[in-house]
This record gives sequence, structure tokens and C-alpha cells, in this order.
Amino acid sequence: MAEPGEANHGYLSVTEMPDGTPMRIPVALVNGANDGPTMYLQAISDGDELNGLSVIRRVLGRLDPKCLDGRVIAVPIVNIHALHAYQAFSPIDNKKMNRCFPGRQDGTSSERIAYRLFQNAVLQSDYVVDLHQGGIRPMIDEVRVRVDRRKRIHRDCMEMARVFGTGYILDARGPEGQLARSAPDEGIPTIDPELGGCIGWDESSICKGVTGVENLLKHYDMIAGKPSIPSCQTVVDGFLSLLSNRGGILEYRAQLYDVLEKGASVADVTDPFGEVIETLKAPEESVMWSKALRPMVASGEVVATLGKNIRTI
Repeated sequence: MAEPGEANHGYLSVTEMPDGTPMRIPVALVNGANDGPTMYLQAISDGDELNGLSVIRRVLGRLDPKCLDGRVIAVPIVNIHALHAYQAFSPIDNKKMNRCFPGRQDGTSSERIAYRLFQNAVLQSDYVVDLHQGGIRPMIDEVRVRVDRRKRIHRDCMEMARVFGTGYILDARGPEGQLARSAPDEGIPTIDPELGGCIGWDESSICKGVTGVENLLKHYDMIAGKPSIPSCQTVVDGFLSLLSNRGGILEYRAQLYDVLEKGASVADVTDPFGEVIETLKAPEESVMWSKALRPMVASGEVVATLGKNIRTI
């Protein structure tokens, strides 16, 4: 707990290890001096996605509770088991945390953690930001709206995505169990920023994440200032996976963020001597969204993910 105008942090016991040792996740509360909305931030739903952790640490370090209207609840490490194992899935139940919301009180380890967070933090909030990244695979900085477009709350989620301000938005209904789908089902606008993809930290993506969260705090009049929002942003509604037909060494001819015309060359597959044995091309107009982590590729492997059905807002 924290009194108005104060901040506090501690740990919430969520599960137990085989020897009975409690597993705890860190929780921070910044309680503003004045009334206002409550924003919930979380990171490391996948254990290998670290950029969001750094975003939350920096945002908390810059927030002055005496100058905050409302509350910020932050959980910088959600999937504690996966973090310990340096992997996306929990080694306890082999589940992806972001397929477990709203959770189950009597479920598996991941479902129980999701349940505790959903009941004690998400449902107490007016806005939710679930910070992610594209794992270790290089990817652009983008924001995902995972709500059916026919739902009224879709407009509020799109507004959050626009204000976060990476300049790139995926507008596509998410799979069951995603927080960015489960929280809107309860009437809470939610976004899923995907802050690049890397091993460890990526400073550029972290800075965009900090700016994005602070943009939201400013937009909803929780802190002073005017948000910095791009005047034009790119929206896609799905992805194309570009697969290699040959095995070899990749040489990319397109880069992340490039807008590709139909038939544009994306990458060459070359043999060990440098000869081009296949050129992979964009099947339709699209955005270069992500690419392979390593230059070696086997036949049938994903070389690039392309955002399709481009529009701007």
C-alpha cells in the first residue's frame, strides 16, 4: 500500500516451489496526490522478453507521486519461472503466460499467477499496458490491438495504440488467453506494445517504450505535459510469413520498416561460395516487420514476417 502522494514496492507470493519455497513477483504502486485513473503496467510475460522490464524501471524512476493524478500499478516481472529459465514458456507447466488470462484460481502454475494478477491488479485498473517484444528475433517497434473490431472498446484500444506512438500498429484479434484480449472483455482498454526483438536490452526500443508509457500518462491527464505522437502511423491487420525454399546463407535486400511493393526483393539465399540460389520476393504490398535471427537458413524456414493490408491513421 501507499498513501496519496507516495510510492511503495514489494513482492506478491503467487506459487510455491517443490520444496515449499514461495515464489514472489515484484509489484510497485505509485499513488498520486490527486484522484485520477489507474494504469496497470506489466512486463516479462515471456521470460526472454526483457525490454519491458527496463521500460517499467525507468518509468517508475521518473514518476513523482506528488505530481501524479491517479495511480500506476506495475509488475515488472510476471513470468518469474520463465525468467529463471531464460525462456519464453514456464518450465513448471510449459505454458505461455500470455495465453493464460484471465487465469484460474485452481489451474496450473501460470494460470494461477495470471488469476492473481487479473483479480488484484487488472480489474482495479482503467487502462492496461502489457509490454512485450518479439523474443530474440529482430523486429520493428510496434503496438498490438487484439480486440474484435466490431466491439465498442476497439476504438478505445486503438486510441491507446495511437497515443503510445511507435508509428506501427497491428490491428488483429488476438488468440484466447492474451491479456490484451481478456482485459477488454471486462471493459478495460488494453494494448500490447511489442518493443523490438533482441538478446538482452535494446536501448532504442526501451526509449520508445518509456516515451509510449509517458505519452499515455500525459494523454489521460495523469501527469503534466503534451504527448509526442507521430502525425501519421502505419496499421496492418495481419502477417505473411516468407519461407525459404532452399537452404543457405541469407543476404537481406530489404530492411526492417521498409514498405515493399509486390514483387520487391526481400532476401537472397546464397550457397557457401556466395552464389545466389534463390531470391525471395514480397507476394504483395507489405511492411518488413521482422527477420531471422541468424543468417543461416534451412529450406522451409521463416526468412521474414511481412505486415499486410496497410493503412494509415
